[in-house]
Amino acid sequence: MATEIEFSFATLSEPARRHIRVFQFHQFLDRFAMGLTVAVVALALTDRGMDLFQISLLFGIYALTTMAMELPFGGLADSIGRKPVFLTAVVASLISLALFLSTREFYVLALSFAFIGFGRALRSGTLDAWFVETFRAIAPDVDVQPALAKAQWANAIGLAIGAVLGGLLPDLLGAGAKDLGFSSYDVSYLASFCVMLGVFAFTMLAIVETPRPVHVSALVRGFAKVPTVIKDASLLALKHPALSILLAALAFFLMATNPVEVIWPTYARPMLTEGYANTVIGIVTASYFFSIALGASLSPHISRIFRRRHALTLAASFACLAAVQIALALQGGIIGFVTVFILYSVILGISETPASSILHRCVEDRQRSTLLSLRSLIQQLGAALGLVLAGAIAEAVSTPVAWSVGAVFLLIAVMLALVLIRRLADKA
Repeated sequence: MATEIEFSFATLSEPARRHIRVFQFHQFLDRFAMGLTVAVVALALTDRGMDLFQISLLFGIYALTTMAMELPFGGLADSIGRKPVFLTAVVASLISLALFLSTREFYVLALSFAFIGFGRALRSGTLDAWFVETFRAIAPDVDVQPALAKAQWANAIGLAIGAVLGGLLPDLLGAGAKDLGFSSYDVSYLASFCVMLGVFAFTMLAIVETPRPVHVSALVRGFAKVPTVIKDASLLALKHPALSILLAALAFFLMATNPVEVIWPTYARPMLTEGYANTVIGIVTASYFFSIALGASLSPHISRIFRRRHALTLAASFACLAAVQIALALQGGIIGFVTVFILYSVILGISETPASSILHRCVEDRQRSTLLSLRSLIQQLGAALGLVLAGAIAEAVSTPVAWSVGAVFLLIAVMLALVLIRRLADKA
């Protein structure tokens, strides 16, 4: 393998620099459109008359649709091209937003969330692959990781700014929207629709890719391979007990944490004064994204404290999350809630890389894609089950009780991680 040249933006050719800038702006614009709704989606659903159980069901539909579609569509971009697949994903997002704006009916909203999941499955890795391949063609042997980091930063900034503005718009323009017969949160959704149209136009004009022949058989093969992929991945996990334990721990982890991530705005908003509540929700959502990024950056340092024993790091992270999740459920004031929620988000970021490190260490290259598909499937399934259960408990009893029950799932994940420590030690 040739030695990679150290990345330096200043010394790159003009086409390479332009390629990075185009992708950065594209990632910013796409995530900005998503960020406009992510801060207010639970509040918008509440405003449409949905209870916490229905909200959880809707997010469960999104998770299950993503899970079902990600496997068959995984290789589609390789077959027919990254650009057309991404454009299809944008169309799915536009349909989802249009459906959401047009209704207050649960079943239509369910269809809207299914389209979100469909778009998410189509988006997965499409333009990232285009960016890396094109970059390597115009800047051969140059380390691509710093270029990807620039794009990821633009991604995070787009989500954060979108979240702040998405929360601000209902407070600024919501009264006018109500006078016209709309929900105050429709302003954020309409803004997202407009920006998403911009994403479609920018993709058409700025993303250049050599057209590939369209093979309908590629899609058919994708669906036909799903049972085989699931079977092969399951057999692989069963043959490696450490992997089975890790995947089970991650499923319980998502069962506990995903309900917090989805319904926290409905819990925090009553703590806020009317008039600026949505703006604060948007700012806290942006802080959530930045806190996860901070946690991810701290993860290597935390790992060194545990002498790079990733399973032990994972067990400690899950234990801390369980304690902080209970503390979050006990908060009755906004300052305490935001403080604990930011700490919770940082720990979420810390917990991401140890699990990935264990998984990648346990499998060979030829098995990697299969296991990643299984991990995605199990995590989405865990998230969906956790959402439905938490939504039912929150509606029947209260949100704090639902989150406290979720902490029990985290304790189960801790116990599985402790078993994993022993398994990995025996394997070593």
